[in-house]
Amino acid sequence: MGEPQADRRTVRVRIEGGVQGVGYRYWTERVAGGLGLTGWVRNRRDGSVEALFAGPAADVARMLERCKDGPRSAHVTAVEVVEEGGDAPDAFEVLPTA
Repeated sequence: MGEPQADRRTVRVRIEGGVQGVGYRYWTERVAGGLGLTGWVRNRRDGSVEALFAGPAADVARMLERCKDGPRSAHVTAVEVVEEGGDAPDAFEVLPTA
């Protein structure tokens, strides 16, 4: 059957701009869940949002594209992939601010 992990990708990203106080974390949770991704999202004290997405590579790529717009009230100025790889969580959750 081949290597089931070959098509999977895990990334940690930082989203910058006007992304706090606009529902970005809950939008991320909803969209990532709709794509079948696992991971987490949290606000950072520096005003950015940080997230980890894990799942099929094509769906992770779709999520990264969607993050460039975010929810209607957000003003995203940058989406940066900080790290590739790592352990994939079993679900998607909103974490406390770090």
